[in-house]
Amino acid sequence: MLYGFLLGLISLLSVAGIYFWVEFSTKNQTFSEVKNIPANEVGLVLGTSKRVSNGNLNLYFKYRMEAAAELYHRGKIKHILVSGDNRRSSYNEPVDMQQMLMDLGVPKSAITLDYAGFRTLDSVVRSREVFQQNKLTIISQKFHNERALFIARNYGIEAIAFNAKTVSARYDKYMPIRETLARVKAFIDLFIINKKPKFLGDPIPISAS
Repeated sequence: MLYGFLLGLISLLSVAGIYFWVEFSTKNQTFSEVKNIPANEVGLVLGTSKRVSNGNLNLYFKYRMEAAAELYHRGKIKHILVSGDNRRSSYNEPVDMQQMLMDLGVPKSAITLDYAGFRTLDSVVRSREVFQQNKLTIISQKFHNERALFIARNYGIEAIAFNAKTVSARYDKYMPIRETLARVKAFIDLFIINKKPKFLGDPIPISAS
């Protein structure tokens, strides 16, 4: 019984250690005020579904698109790379992101679509390997940005992040659990199994000029 207790305690401490390692190692790389964030050529918007299960607009999606559009209009980024899931013909996160950004006044010519951003790791790594970006601004909610920055740093990408408006705990009460598990998975991917994106492919350089 004591052995099981100690094993459980060690596991809990390990999970907590990974969670806070991700947070503290990226704390100087995230920004919540547009006026404070340095300018970059390209912003990477991390994908999520446009709608939640009841059909309502997903607030995570809405706030990320609004944040990306604001950065663009304020001159903090010149081009937007939207990266999301398009593994089925009936589900297309990048196109949904592109459409909302255009609705918010971002020209189509300033948006590039990455259809193979199945996971955060895929989106971040593909931004460098496929879209040839070694320096960029990541756009998502703060908890997600910290994990994305953690991945970017371990792939030699010079990245900062802009924190889109978050949602209330009442709106998404399971987020802390999901994010804790996602950070443990990111640690395993980076340092134990050396996980690679599902797809890479030929380079598609982005010109932000």
